[in-house]
Amino acid sequence: MGHVGPGANLPVLRGHNAALVLDLLRTAGAGGISRLELAERTGLTPQAVSKITARLRTEGLAVEAGRRASTGGKPRTVLRLVPSAAYAVGLHLDRDELTAVLVDLAGAVAAARTVPFDLGAGAAEVVETAVAQVGRVVGEVVGVASGAGEAVGALAGEAVGESAGGSADRSAEGSAEGSAGLSAGEPIGDSAEDSATDSAADSAGDSAGDSAAGAAPSSAGGVREVAGSGGLLGVGVAMPGPLDHRTGVLQRVTGFPAWDGYPLRDALAARLGLPVVLDKDTNAAALGLALRGPGDSFAYLHLGTGLGAGLVLGGALHRGVRTGAGEFGHQVIQLDGPLCDCGNRGCIEALCLAAVARGDLAEAARVLGAGAANLVELLDIDRVLLGGRTIAAHEACFVRGVGAAVAERSRGAVVPVRGAEGAYPVAEGAAQLVLASVFGRGRGAELG
Repeated sequence: MGHVGPGANLPVLRGHNAALVLDLLRTAGAGGISRLELAERTGLTPQAVSKITARLRTEGLAVEAGRRASTGGKPRTVLRLVPSAAYAVGLHLDRDELTAVLVDLAGAVAAARTVPFDLGAGAAEVVETAVAQVGRVVGEVVGVASGAGEAVGALAGEAVGESAGGSADRSAEGSAEGSAGLSAGEPIGDSAEDSATDSAADSAGDSAGDSAAGAAPSSAGGVREVAGSGGLLGVGVAMPGPLDHRTGVLQRVTGFPAWDGYPLRDALAARLGLPVVLDKDTNAAALGLALRGPGDSFAYLHLGTGLGAGLVLGGALHRGVRTGAGEFGHQVIQLDGPLCDCGNRGCIEALCLAAVARGDLAEAARVLGAGAANLVELLDIDRVLLGGRTIAAHEACFVRGVGAAVAERSRGAVVPVRGAEGAYPVAEGAAQLVLASVFGRGRGAELG
């Protein structure tokens, strides 16, 4: 995203400033960025930038990436981020399948798994399945164990940076008090004033393709062993709502009322010995898409086993005062329509899923388009992104149908409709719930 925000030449904001620099290194990609450009973009003095980048290099988070051709002065040395310095896990707990991804600091997926799953199997079985899949996806990239992650963790705040070597109770408490994420209405470009560590960590870990000796971790104990080195920052979990992302407690999840009141975040944190962040699937996906987008307003519509929306308004993830924003699928558009799992009749979700079930994809796209057009008219958003298993399987049909409905009612405005980027938008967004604060992109989720 374009907004970076000014730095501050004060020792107490060392972590804040390092996060700004890290974010610019991330967005610069493999081409890198010079120290002079970093100073210009952050407002920091060249001396402050040199000190920060020296520490990042010592900690294995940044390396020199060559020199740029001279334009009359001395050729500038450019720096780039080391993506494999640390990782985060993203979990998408859908109603009938679980997707786990391991994401590096650059947001690239290093490993991914999708397995059959039953959200209604009961809390104990769901937690154990999730723990096992975290272990297996981490085990696919054993070289994740990197001391550089300790320095990154400090930038993300105490919860994200806490070592898994502490007690499970402390880990759960840290997750509750300082988990990464974006507060409702908070601009994604804002930066957290976190403290950074003075101590230099070990050099960067192995790249995603490297292997290491020893068995791949496939249990909570194995994950703790990897996380204890600092290379694994935490786990982001995304699932159907409603839920309270601030407390990590589920509410009456549509179709699964038995989850009401269950503290899933803390249960997973206690088992894994890692910070855990919990949010709705659509919010997580919207966050991940916003972090690599232009900072505008958009709606992410997710059609799979259910239908929901993630909203980004003016560059800020919008959850609502009661965290209930985005329950897009349960707006009633047919008063005498079919009964929905939520108890109402004629919800967009019920109508869409019924059309998909009978193979009428054009009708499903028309219904979804009616809801999308309502959002465009109500919120004046800039674009509509479509995702979810059903849409992924028939993307052209849905993009065409939803786009036609939006264009028909957009009153002359051009509002693009397209498929969301990424193979696993929800799971990748869940990992970004952890990574966001590393780059100064958000404060603790409890502020939402």
